[in-house]
Amino acid sequence: DTLTKPTPEMRQAMRDAEVGDDVFKEDPTVNELERVVAELLGKEAALFVPSGTMGNLASVMAHCDRRGQEMLVGDASHIFLCEQGGTAQAAQFARSHKIPLHMDGARIMNAATYLGLPAKDILKDCDSVMMCISKGLSCPIGSLVAGSNDFIYKVSRVRKCLGGGMRQAGIVAAAGLVALRTMVARAQEDHDNAQRLARGVSLQGNPFISMDISTVQTNMVVYEFRDTSRLSPLTFCERLNKVTQREYEDLQQAVTVKMIPIGLKKARAVTYNGVDADDIDAALVKIRYVTEELCRSDGA
Repeated sequence: DTLTKPTPEMRQAMRDAEVGDDVFKEDPTVNELERVVAELLGKEAALFVPSGTMGNLASVMAHCDRRGQEMLVGDASHIFLCEQGGTAQAAQFARSHKIPLHMDGARIMNAATYLGLPAKDILKDCDSVMMCISKGLSCPIGSLVAGSNDFIYKVSRVRKCLGGGMRQAGIVAAAGLVALRTMVARAQEDHDNAQRLARGVSLQGNPFISMDISTVQTNMVVYEFRDTSRLSPLTFCERLNKVTQREYEDLQQAVTVKMIPIGLKKARAVTYNGVDADDIDAALVKIRYVTEELCRSDGA
């Protein structure tokens, strides 16, 4: 979903944006986006940053601001796999040890849509959060960090040290305001398309690939590879992204499907604005063809 492009309404808002110097907190559009996001996430304040990576890094540096401090992270952390109960339990442990809890909420609005909860309810036990607006929300750039006033003050200083201070950033912040008004509600469409993609290919008995449909909760479909010595995620993804002459003759269409390998045993497909049901159906034809082709070539 990083392939999303700004909508026409976003582009118009970017052209018309009122701007100032954000480093001096004089950009009214950035200030408004930060206010809206802080309210949306149930925090005192928010800060606009160029990327989610910088947002998380700045948050860690703000929380761990003394020599010798460490950060604890899960070995498979992911917002889509953590429901509210898990967050509350983590927060209870953290508070009992006086440890602040930060959430990488890059796709928090997808999680909120799936859970049927306001984002602020999911985050009520978290001290801070990073939310990305350049993925499913379709903005060209940007993420926001939210937390207490004191925490955001520290993050803004760290952002400056990391080279993340932007000047007339209202031009891109304007897209964020449009996204929060127009794109959140359509997240369910992406989730429905992910379900369509997951259920459209039967992998039962497939010697190479498996998928647990129960894990398809938002806009992500993850394929697991049984024996990577016979087929690796990288090989599978590369084959999906090209069209052979025989394939074109068999299907009478040239379709490429972009997936990315995740580690050594998984590949991920993500649905987003700009991919509709017809695109999903075309992708399904391609995936069926490729999986059958691979089975034949392996003698399975």
